[in-house]
This record gives sequence, C-alpha cells and structure tokens, in this order.
Amino acid sequence: MSFDEIIDRRGTHCAKWDKMEALYGVPRDSGIAMWVADMDFRPPQVVQDALQKMLDHGVYGYFGDDSAYLAAIQWWMENRHGWKVEPDWIFTTHGLVNGTAMCVDAYTNPGDGIVLFTPVYHAFAKVINAAGRKVVECEMPNVNGRYEMDIDAWDAQMTGAEKMVILCSPHNPGGRVWTREELQGVADFARRHDLILVSDEIHHDLVMPGHTHIPMAKIEGIEDRLVMMTATTKTFNIAGSHSGNVIIPDPDLRAKFGARMLALGLSPNSFGLFMATAAYSPEGAAWVDDLVQYLDGNRQLFDEAVNAILGLASMNLEATYLAWVDFEGTGMPREEFTRRVEKDACIAVNYGPTFGKGGDSFLRFNIATPRARVEEACNRLSEALKDLQ
Repeated sequence: MSFDEIIDRRGTHCAKWDKMEALYGVPRDSGIAMWVADMDFRPPQVVQDALQKMLDHGVYGYFGDDSAYLAAIQWWMENRHGWKVEPDWIFTTHGLVNGTAMCVDAYTNPGDGIVLFTPVYHAFAKVINAAGRKVVECEMPNVNGRYEMDIDAWDAQMTGAEKMVILCSPHNPGGRVWTREELQGVADFARRHDLILVSDEIHHDLVMPGHTHIPMAKIEGIEDRLVMMTATTKTFNIAGSHSGNVIIPDPDLRAKFGARMLALGLSPNSFGLFMATAAYSPEGAAWVDDLVQYLDGNRQLFDEAVNAILGLASMNLEATYLAWVDFEGTGMPREEFTRRVEKDACIAVNYGPTFGKGGDSFLRFNIATPRARVEEACNRLSEALKDLQ
C-alpha cells in the first residue's frame, strides 16, 4: 500500500474528521484534522483479509478458542520487544482507556491518590476523576525541549495517600522513549511508595529509527506490582476495534483484575480478536517497519518547517506520531496562538492544558497522515504566523 494515498474519511462516522467543525470551528471541507490519535492510513492487507474472511462467512457469533489470538500476542511481544509473556497473563479489555479504568477500579478505592507524570495523555485524568480518585500531578521538567524525570522532587510530593502510578511509555504527548535508567527510577519510586505501577505502552511499536523501547516488564524488582498495557490499535490503526491487552505477570494482581472483569461481565468482541491475531504476524511486522519509516519522514518535514517559524519549537519526537509544539516563544497568550491555528490555518489540534501541568503553551499535532497533507499544514502554519518572521 501507499501511505501517500489521500483517503477521505469525512462522512464515515469518523470522530477525527466529522466532529472537528462542531468542536473546534474548523471547517469540515477545508480543514485539516490533526487532533484525535488515529492514522489516516488503511491497516495492513493481512488485517483486511481477516475481516473479509469474516464477512464471507457471514455469521457473527460468540468467539471461541482464543489460543491463536493469545499465541499471536506472545509471538509479537517476544519477537518485537524481547519480552516473554505467558498466555494466562493476558486479559483483553475494550481498549486501553478501559484497561486504565479497570486498573483504577481493581486496585484503588475512592479518594485514593493516583500519580501522573504530567503533561500526559488526557484520558488518564478523566478516568481517575470520574472514578472519584484524586489525580496527583508530578510535573516533568522540560530541559532544553526534552522531558526528564525528577524523582527526588516527586518523592517529596508523596503523602502516603497515593496507591497507584500510571506511566506513559513511550510518552504521549512528549514523544520520549524512556531509558533503562529512567524506567528503573520509576520502578524504584513505585516500590518506595508502595504504588501499583500501570505502564501504558500503547505506542511501543511506533519508535523512530535510532531509539529502542524497553518494556517496563524487563526492569528489575517490579513484577509484584506491575500491570502492563499494550494494544494493536495504535500500531495498526484499528482503534475502532476497541481491544487492548492488559498483561499481568503477578498472580495476586491477576486474580484481582480477573475478579473485576468477571463482576462487570466484560468480554472482547470477535472483530477485535480476529484483527489482532492477523496483525500480530510477520506480514503485520513488515507493514509496521514501513509505517515507521514513513512517519519518520513526516516527522522530519514537520519539525523542520515548524522550527523555522519564529517562536515555535517542536519537541524532538523519539516515538509516537504526535508532535508536541511549544508556542511560548511567540509571546502570544494561549487564546491567540490557538485562534491562529484553528481560524487562520484551519487545523484542528489538541489543547496543551488538557494534558495537565506543563502543557499550557503547547498544542499537539497528529502527523500520521499523507505527507502532502503534513506539508499543507506546515504551509498554513507558516502563513498564519508570518508576522513573526
């Protein structure tokens, strides 16, 4: 397939394109949707073929024998990430926002504190607040345009009321691939403060050349408090399948999670299982390799163009397809630079403050779209901010 193909997603019940006018005032016909974190590419042919086989059969009953599905997850984690997973460690949730909510439900009580290293994926805070828990924001220092851990400062913030920490690895929205030393620091932090550690690694396959993702499960001394979350959905652009892997090595944590799954009557849909089984394959792996090369080209184009605009700084993207752009250097209030992006450039983006402390001067741009569209967005931004040059 060609990632350069422009696929019109308007009028397909697509949140990213069909809701941008109502939510952002960006015109449906002329606007560019760069907010929701899904891609404007079709998934690999092996996934399409799996769905076609379902359609050809034409009966959509309950899914039985999941051994091939579990084996596909095992194969992927071992071959792509060097991580050996046992099949009985794996739970399937309705995506990883649901997986996060299930962890909050299973391992904490109302009023408990849950630690986030902010700015970070906005759905975490939404789920925590909705469950009646308390978001504890540990702000990450932005050191020369790169987020870093500040464990000493975060140690001082802890009160003993915190019961869980959620790590985003690789980081969304900053695009960091955490080093082994940083991950060990988080693991030690969780142990010192007796916190369950939930590691959301949904972007672990989308790592730029020159960087290597390390699963938190490969870090020493954390297994008895670790919940790993991965998914096919970001990697293969099948978010609508709403399936995610919650992988729990520790038997006691696994029993608690399984009990809540059972109590809530949760089970996966067959479409998601068939798609995931097909995706986690050699054919899927080859497609991901091509995808990452293409995203890296988009990253280079976007960063060069954005960093050439006076006052703008695009954070160096080590992973994900989500560019995190700092407008602080423009000297404009947030309302003004946001207005220019939405009204003048006609681009729908995510607002920085929704990601928590440290996000005020930022906007998040999704660059997982054909390169011609990325180039057009860059031209529009340059025009909308041309008085700064």
